[in-house]
Amino acid sequence: MEISSALWSFALVGGLLTLTPGLDTALILRTSALGRRRRAWGVVLGIQTGTLVWGAFTSLGVTALLTASHLAYTTLRWIGAAYLIWMGFRMLRDTFRGLPTADADDSLLAAGVDSVSGGWRQGTLTNLLNPKMGAFYVAVLPQFIPVGAGHFTMGLLLTAVHIVIGLIWSAVLIGFARVLQGWLRKPPARRLLDQITGTVIGAFGIRLALSN
Repeated sequence: MEISSALWSFALVGGLLTLTPGLDTALILRTSALGRRRRAWGVVLGIQTGTLVWGAFTSLGVTALLTASHLAYTTLRWIGAAYLIWMGFRMLRDTFRGLPTADADDSLLAAGVDSVSGGWRQGTLTNLLNPKMGAFYVAVLPQFIPVGAGHFTMGLLLTAVHIVIGLIWSAVLIGFARVLQGWLRKPPARRLLDQITGTVIGAFGIRLALSN
C-alpha cells in the first residue's frame, strides 16, 4: 500500500467514525448551542488533543500494551464510565430541579467568561478516559501503515488526518448550533437540550461500564 492511498483510505474510515453521532457530537452541540463559542472550541481542541495522544501512544505501542492488559484496560474503562455517568447525572439532576446545569467552570461563565481552557479540560478528559478510542486505534491504525514505513511517523500522519477531519466536522456542528442558538438558550429549550445530552452521556457511560 502506497502512503497516499493509505492516507485516503484512513481518511474514509476516520471520516465515517467522525460523522457517526456520539458523545463528542453531543458535547460540542450542547456547549455551542448555549452561546459558549470559546468553550465549544475548547471542547473541540480537547477532543483532538486526546485523539493525538491515543494516536501517538498507539504508534509507540503503549496502547497495544494497555489493551493487552485486562486489568489496566478494565481500570481505565471503569474510571471513564464513572466520569461519564457522573457528568450525565449532574445535567439530568439540575434540569429536573429547574436549575441551570453545573459545569466545572460555571463560576467563570456566570461572570461572563467564556473559557477555552475549561472546554479543553472537559474534551481532553472525555476522550482520554474512553478506552474504546485506544482499542479503535490499536485495531485500525496498523492496517494503514505501509510496509517499510516508520510506524511512529506514519502513525502520527494518519492521526493528523483524523484530527483535521474532526476539526472540519466540529466547525460544521458549531455553525449549525449557532443558527439555533437563540431558541436553544430559552430555559425550556435549554432544559430539553441538557436532558437529551445528559441522557446520551450517561448512556455512553453505562454502555462503557457494561461492555467487555
